[in-house]
Amino acid sequence: LYKHILGWPVMFNDLKDVDEEYYNSLKGLKDMGADVEYVGVDFTVMEETLGVKQTVELVPNGADMDVVEDNLPEYIEACLKYRLLGRYDAQLNELLLGFFDVIPEPLLTIFDFQELELLMCGLPNIDMENWMEHTEYSGEYDREGPEHEVCVWFWEIVSEYDQEMRARLLQFVTGTSGVPAKGFSSLQGNDGNVRKFTIHGVTLDTCVYPRSHTCFNRIDLPLYEEREECEEKLKIAITMAATGFDIE
Repeated sequence: LYKHILGWPVMFNDLKDVDEEYYNSLKGLKDMGADVEYVGVDFTVMEETLGVKQTVELVPNGADMDVVEDNLPEYIEACLKYRLLGRYDAQLNELLLGFFDVIPEPLLTIFDFQELELLMCGLPNIDMENWMEHTEYSGEYDREGPEHEVCVWFWEIVSEYDQEMRARLLQFVTGTSGVPAKGFSSLQGNDGNVRKFTIHGVTLDTCVYPRSHTCFNRIDLPLYEEREECEEKLKIAITMAATGFDIE
């Protein structure tokens, strides 16, 4: 939403924040190569409203266009545009017209989308003890949990952050800087279910920088050998998240 307000282009990775299952299915089609033509997909999507199903064409005559390797990029782009733009086009236009009546669009050009959220919602007062208490650990950190050396470094680094940087970290991992009224114990994922903040340990062969899975509030934190490296890579990951570029 904040990207739409600023007029920033949406990226394929933005789809993961909205619907990770759909994102993974499209990514799976990309990996199929020439075999994609045997899946039997065309340029349509099925929508269901109040129990009524309707076929929506992503492009003119989309029902007559089969997806093959040559037009797969076009199909993925059409799916992305529909899921993040076309599906809510009328509502989004009305929202933006009303928003720009209050705040002129040129005044917003100095902000990135994360700064805009913080400006509109305010900086949350993040309780570090509550955050740490309601964090889960998985992967390489499953056994030692918060006692693992890298996890100790992580919390030391985050404790040294000011409120803005903590809010940006929260945005990076969960997709929003907001903290539930009941604290981190009731942190929800995109599906509305409680999904606690999770630190998932991965090897450096898997990824060099921390990466996030906002659908289930998880950060993949590599097994760094030095605290300085952990601090540097974490800061870069948080900062680059606002640019839309993939640091990998």
